[in-house]
Amino acid sequence: MLDVRNLEVSFATRRGNVAAVRGIDLHVDAGETLGIVGESGSGKSVTSYAVMRLLDPAATLSATRLNYGGIDLLRASERDMRDLRGREISMIFQNPRAALNPIRTVGQQISDVLRQHVRAGRSDARSKAIAAMEAVEIRDSAQRFRAYPFELSGGMCQRIVIALALACDPRLLIADEPTTGLDITTQKTVMDLIAKVIRQRNMGAVLITHDLGLAAEYCDRVMVMKDGRVVEQGVPDKLFQHPVDAYTRKLVDANPRAGTTVRELLPNESRSPMPCMKGASQDSLISVDRLGKIFATAGAPVHAVREVSFSISRGGSLGLVGESGSGKSTVSSIIARLADASSGTASFAGADLFDVPAHRFARDPRRARIQMVFQDATDSLNPRHTARQSLLEPIKRLSSSGAKEREARVRELADLVGLPHVLLSRFPHQLSGGQKARVGIARAIAVEPDLLILDEPTAALDVSIQAVILNLLVDLRARLSMTYLFVSHDLQVVRMLCDDVVVMKAGAVVEQGPVSEVLHTPAHDYTKSLIAAAPKPPARVESLGATRISSHA
Repeated sequence: MLDVRNLEVSFATRRGNVAAVRGIDLHVDAGETLGIVGESGSGKSVTSYAVMRLLDPAATLSATRLNYGGIDLLRASERDMRDLRGREISMIFQNPRAALNPIRTVGQQISDVLRQHVRAGRSDARSKAIAAMEAVEIRDSAQRFRAYPFELSGGMCQRIVIALALACDPRLLIADEPTTGLDITTQKTVMDLIAKVIRQRNMGAVLITHDLGLAAEYCDRVMVMKDGRVVEQGVPDKLFQHPVDAYTRKLVDANPRAGTTVRELLPNESRSPMPCMKGASQDSLISVDRLGKIFATAGAPVHAVREVSFSISRGGSLGLVGESGSGKSTVSSIIARLADASSGTASFAGADLFDVPAHRFARDPRRARIQMVFQDATDSLNPRHTARQSLLEPIKRLSSSGAKEREARVRELADLVGLPHVLLSRFPHQLSGGQKARVGIARAIAVEPDLLILDEPTAALDVSIQAVILNLLVDLRARLSMTYLFVSHDLQVVRMLCDDVVVMKAGAVVEQGPVSEVLHTPAHDYTKSLIAAAPKPPARVESLGATRISSHA
């Protein structure tokens, strides 16, 4: 179905040409799913854009062969490619909200695709669009037809994007990180849906992901890419259990899985002894009792949080887990004093935390004692501030130190989080994802808080970068004696970083207790479903048996 030989893509920049894809070969047969794994910058997405001929004007594309079903895609005109895209070859893009038009209803957008490829006329476009939505198991499709993207959850937007991609019955589907940012149950639902449609329609598919668990579960073959080259490929079980290439071994080892410690995510040469944890004291630093939050809407009020209670001992670490919409981020925002509770009480260091409303808490002396690391490091950093300015801001606002002390503190923070001083003068767009995450963490600990709230701090990072950041958080907690509230949907990460865990569903707590008990012997059916839905990353057995290939094999 798809046959690619010696594919090369380079981009013209002010510093010369940058090779993004370096002579790779790949093929996809009908009914087969090919997985392409690797970290950001490995060339995975550029490869898919090259097949679709959706590259930036600064790109140069060449190949010995780039054929789809007997059609030479290299020589096809742009008019022919517009006809092929969506009708024959379709793509699920990484960010569903960015892929959807915000000022047209989702139903109109599916209708547009159907009419563009003459699969529907003005009279039947609506009914066929609703049928396309029903095909991806969207309930109340007739009502959803009139919804705008901002009115839908992330998981529902992802289903709409899948409906768009499948509306014209394409023969080849390219899915570029289709589950990034989704919670584990929604992720499993989306991937099961994609796999079901591929199987029913006998389609060819390419799954691009950095999640080895997804690749192992849903792909027939896997290619591992690094620096624009294919370093290794094979059947998932054999490839991941017996990787030959050092890079593949590094990826496999960096995936959090049952039975591993946070240090074992790092390469052997990067491991240091685990820090000696002082352990949580008997004193409670933060205690929440019957916390509730109601949002007023045009319709009925929305109960986002319902009578949530828990406490965190000083020096302890509590994980807050659940699906999107479970209320965990709302709880963390209330405790961070970025939002007010509708009901309930909370005490911090023995005093009432809610005695000052959220809009006035920025001037409260306790502001420096409660800090937060946000989920998206890019969006939470001021794009007009350098890394140095981002670190200086909380120090200026929340401490009384002088200019020399502030500059010394910035350099000390950079050292604490492993950020080279040369990067302090760079803006966010000049930093990698891992570097921006380090800046976000350094900014949060700049004023030495007692409580650090971490909202999915590694959700958008590659596994090897995630491994470094998780180890950094473990070391910082030990060194600075901080207390953590760790919000995450990754149960293995929570197991590694937390002492206790609270499981939330529909705004309420369904189970809580020590991590070792809740995640190993869950009592509630919902907790069991979360554990069952989590991808099972492959474990490396030994370094024998996989087939290593060169980029020009």
